[in-house]
Amino acid sequence: MKTDIFLKAIKSRNKLKFLYSLTEIMIEPYYVARDKSGRKVIYGRVRRTNEVRKFEYNKISNIRILNEAKFSPVIPIISHVS
Repeated sequence: MKTDIFLKAIKSRNKLKFLYSLTEIMIEPYYVARDKSGRKVIYGRVRRTNEVRKFEYNKISNIRILNEAKFSPVIPIISHVS
C-alpha cells in the first residue's frame, strides 16, 4: 500500500507529508528502493533543504500526498572541477 502511494506521488511529482518516528516530514519523493539490509526505503529531498535523505518504510505512517504545485527534481551539479 505504501509503495503504491509513493509511486503515484513520484510519477505525478507531488510532495508527500508523513510521520517518521513521530516527526512530521515533508519531502519531494525521488525513488523507492531496498537498502543493503533488504529493507524498503524511499529517497526524497527534505522541504526547504538541498538534502536528499533515505526514509525506512517501517518508520513511516500517516502518509498524505499534497496537491500543491508540482516540483522539479534537483540534480546536483558540481559547481567547479579542480
